[in-house]
Amino acid sequence: MRLYASLWEAEHWATRGGLEKTDWTKAPFTAFYRNYNVEGCVWANGRSSCPANSPWFTKTLDKAGMDEVKRVQGKYMVYNYCTDKKRFPRGVPRVCT
Repeated sequence: MRLYASLWEAEHWATRGGLEKTDWTKAPFTAFYRNYNVEGCVWANGRSSCPANSPWFTKTLDKAGMDEVKRVQGKYMVYNYCTDKKRFPRGVPRVCT
């Protein structure tokens, strides 16, 4: 499997209003994953290859799991697309609701 991504200059909106600057002298930027495992289901003709008992990724998080997500977001997340009222003055995109 290969993954391609693009990097664009978004300092005016995706960096707390420009507070977080990109250090372009560090380019080219390289990212990698360590101990990354993928689980998924192959879909063909409208049917999934997964067994009838639901895989882990269709389940919802319990309170402890949600608390951990919030903790990590609070510590590491710089920008949240879904709370950017300056960028979306008429309301955030539907995906955020």
